[in-house]
Amino acid sequence: MIAVEKVDVLVIGAGPSGAIASALLARNGYNVRVLEKEIFPRFSIGESLLPQCMQYIEEAGMLAAVHAGGFQYKNGAAFLHDGRYSEIDFREKFSPGWSTTYQVDRSSFDKILADEAERMGADIRYQHEIIDVDVSGERPIVSYKDGGGEIATLEANFLLDASGFGRVLPRFLGLNIPSDFPVRQAIFTHVVDHIDSDWFDRNKILITIHPRDRDVWYWLIPFGDGKASIGVVAPEDFLQRYPGDIEQQLKSIVAEEDRLSSLLANAEYTHPVREITGYSINVTSLHGRNYALLGNAGEFLDPVFSSGVTIAMRSASIAAALLHRQFQGEVVEWESDFSAPLMVGINSFRTFVTAWYDRRFQDVIFHENQRDEVKAMISSILAGYAWDEANPYVKESERRLNVLAEICRAN
Repeated sequence: MIAVEKVDVLVIGAGPSGAIASALLARNGYNVRVLEKEIFPRFSIGESLLPQCMQYIEEAGMLAAVHAGGFQYKNGAAFLHDGRYSEIDFREKFSPGWSTTYQVDRSSFDKILADEAERMGADIRYQHEIIDVDVSGERPIVSYKDGGGEIATLEANFLLDASGFGRVLPRFLGLNIPSDFPVRQAIFTHVVDHIDSDWFDRNKILITIHPRDRDVWYWLIPFGDGKASIGVVAPEDFLQRYPGDIEQQLKSIVAEEDRLSSLLANAEYTHPVREITGYSINVTSLHGRNYALLGNAGEFLDPVFSSGVTIAMRSASIAAALLHRQFQGEVVEWESDFSAPLMVGINSFRTFVTAWYDRRFQDVIFHENQRDEVKAMISSILAGYAWDEANPYVKESERRLNVLAEICRAN
């Protein structure tokens, strides 16, 4: 009989949430194994970080390595629609904490975080695919297949699912439930941008609304090496109007926005165009018997405000701290100590995402006479401080945003 290997914590996935969680746990002396299906570096979406991320990078001891990565500095977000332009500067936010961050090529960024986690003692195994999960017993048992096709079993005291859009535990345990967001599709790629423009600010993500369909929007995320990420998010039926393959579709939709197409007039499409459809998802629970879901494995809303990596890192930070307490003999209530606090920020982001697509927040963003104190509170949300309940737009996000939208529309 083959012996089952045992670890303190098994982390599924070596992306940002997996790297942060495993580093924090390994630094506290726990035996942490990370199983990652792919081999790093690998392509991933979600390149525009929020300043709140820097807190968790710093907490995990990875700040120096990230600073040394040569990534594009980021201090805010810019919005464009039908000739109107608006900016949010994160350095003028309401909440304390980091005010700037980076825009990153995720293939190199994620590799840096994973390498740092290994340096701190996490045991990362690449090209290891989960093929079965059993959480019915005293400890979770996971079967996996390695890069050579060999199958093995691992037993852990606790299981953290950081598998992102792979959503390993929700798939195996039947936790997925449909999102109340409409099904949307994102098509995107990296380009050598050759942008030469006086008005374009490489220190900000540019979010552009389609000139005719206001529920369709583009992102343009400049990197530090003369490249950029360009993408379009739209309902599926919108994209079906355009002939050709997805690269032709992307180019055609970009061509419909004059200022954006002017920026990208000389862009070289050097990477394959990719797509994600129906990315928004909910789950029945973010935790269960000796397991928890981190980041996109549990909740993913929408890419419009780049909240995904921030939610992932925050969930990793909370889970690692709770596990340390639990392993030290404290009683941890995962619903009240993990899920409920995490959902405060997720629900704040959800309010703003919903208001983006029903145009309330678009009207706020482009209002000409914005009050500085309100703009600072909004800036905090967009900078990732969606858990700061001293901010009225966190504590009463729906009511406050409704009132603000009405005022903007009336004036």
